[in-house]
Amino acid sequence: MEIFGVVNASPDSKADFSVVHDCDEAVARGTTLMAEGADYFDLGGEGSTLGSDEVSAAEEWRRVSGPLRGLLSLGADVAIDTRKPEVARQALDAGAAVLNAGDALQTPEMVELAVEREVTVVLPFMLGRDFRSVRDVSGDPVAVMVEWFGEHIGRLRRAGIAQDLLLDCGVGFGPHDMDWPERAVYQQAIYSGLGQLRQFGLPLYVPVPWLQTPDRLELLDLALSQKPEYVRAHRPAQVREHHAALTSAN
Repeated sequence: MEIFGVVNASPDSKADFSVVHDCDEAVARGTTLMAEGADYFDLGGEGSTLGSDEVSAAEEWRRVSGPLRGLLSLGADVAIDTRKPEVARQALDAGAAVLNAGDALQTPEMVELAVEREVTVVLPFMLGRDFRSVRDVSGDPVAVMVEWFGEHIGRLRRAGIAQDLLLDCGVGFGPHDMDWPERAVYQQAIYSGLGQLRQFGLPLYVPVPWLQTPDRLELLDLALSQKPEYVRAHRPAQVREHHAALTSAN
């Protein structure tokens, strides 16, 4: 299992300890993440949670350009987490190695960019054109997720994307109007069903909770028990600790 450590250049991120504003802060955050066991970095400049500001491509690039430069100086690959093709292109030009597609490659521009650059792409499960327009999941969420990936992987292969796709189960993109108890049940169902994504023969990239409540830590263990190849984590040391405990128990 390899870890993408989270670096947020969006000042309205609820995980305020992960927020950086410039190159130097990104170096400090990245150094800490690597010391805690991160292998790579995941950098985004627009918050995806309810109430976060919508920003222009120019403002998003202003936010991430300095931090990207700082993270690249540490020698680890960086995933640029964005839904905007202009920001993705600039970040890849600057040295980012992975595209975390915040629009789930649902716009022609992002698909064309992915085909052109042949970089590894994180493909998140997302009902809606992007994370600001997600809609309710009707019925079994795992069945919906599997059907969605089957449709979209086929679409992207037909469009010429031949490189690796890392499948993100999209737990962070559940409908925004869910209260926590309902969302916890939703996330539990999705994490429990990760094994069904193995039918696609592609690696899993799983975002895990960062809040320190017992129910979130149970979800963390559930996600890790599914043996994902990649984890996106705000707290890599905790992930390594829980992963080691699960491995020794088995």
